[in-house]
Amino acid sequence: MVIYSLCRVAQGKSLPNDSVEGCDMTINKANIISHFIFNVDLNTIPEKHDVIYFGMGCFWGAERLFWQLSGVYSTAVGYSGGTTINPNYKEICTGETNHAEVVKVVFDPSVISLETLLHSFWQKHDPTQGMRQGNDIGTQYRSVVFTDSDKQTSLARTTRQQYQNALKKQNISDLITTEISPLETFYFAEEYHQQYLAKNPNGYCGLGGTGVCFI
Repeated sequence: MVIYSLCRVAQGKSLPNDSVEGCDMTINKANIISHFIFNVDLNTIPEKHDVIYFGMGCFWGAERLFWQLSGVYSTAVGYSGGTTINPNYKEICTGETNHAEVVKVVFDPSVISLETLLHSFWQKHDPTQGMRQGNDIGTQYRSVVFTDSDKQTSLARTTRQQYQNALKKQNISDLITTEISPLETFYFAEEYHQQYLAKNPNGYCGLGGTGVCFI
């Protein structure tokens, strides 16, 4: 697992494989900022805490969903799942990087369980929509779970099947398209995206679930 810190990057250029080349870099500690609400280092994962990464459409509303849950230590938004090194937002919006907008969630499992986080994930967006979420269309808006351990991967896949069963019981035949895999690389998004809806309370939020719960 690789995590890159926050930076401003140059506009990319096309590669032979039609991906976009970003700015290759290593972690720059000078660029680390604190969580706007919790005032903790966005790179820190305290002892006895875990981390998982969710993509469920536009990351502004998704991040707010998770920072509001008791037991979440910090959240941050970024890009994962693609091929471009250190992409910026403009590159993400071309649809050529293959990255998804994701939320990094650091949590205390003694306070909030991974299962609870997963239930919130499944219920608060529509995981059957493929490369879109509502009016937001593109590969960056696809539904994903990027995990930090085999245990997380297993539970994510189990709850995916449980939610598929819940949809079926409500006569929804659409198949869940959510990608579940171990995290390869997480690139922090630009600073202005971090905790965006805390800084801009009336900003856009595209979250919208199916209306189907586990229970």
